[in-house]
Amino acid sequence: MSEIRNRTIQGLQVGDAFTISRRFTEEDVMTFADVTRDYNAVHLDSRFSGAKNFKDRICHGLLVGSLLTEIGGQIGWLASAMNFRFKKPVYFGETITCRFTISDIDERRRAHADAVYFNQDGEIVLEAELKGILPDAAERRILDTMMAEGDPTNKTKSKER
Repeated sequence: MSEIRNRTIQGLQVGDAFTISRRFTEEDVMTFADVTRDYNAVHLDSRFSGAKNFKDRICHGLLVGSLLTEIGGQIGWLASAMNFRFKKPVYFGETITCRFTISDIDERRRAHADAVYFNQDGEIVLEAELKGILPDAAERRILDTMMAEGDPTNKTKSKER
């Protein structure tokens, strides 16, 4: 993740893109259900998900969508809007790749970005349009100082995916 922070410190531009992948596990889904209190049976019971015409239990859409928050967190992106379009279900054990691309930046650092999520078979499972505010020069200097200090608050920098 240091690569994303380092690029942010240099200053982000239209067209900058970042990609991350994650394999979603049953434990991830159960933890997300507990945190959000979203106990929809489609995530927790194969009989119910089968009745909905899924081949098995599916991951929460917002859990999958949260991949973009890992990128946004590394950038220091302050989100103001997120619009998700769920295209295909994501099943336990699938690996999803999120490609986050900055599409517009105005003079006040307000930005637009698009995120496209693919499964391990290259199928689009989710698309998102985002709005947010990028770090200014002073905030980028703080990120640079944090990196020089080893970025102690950044738990993802050492986490293997």
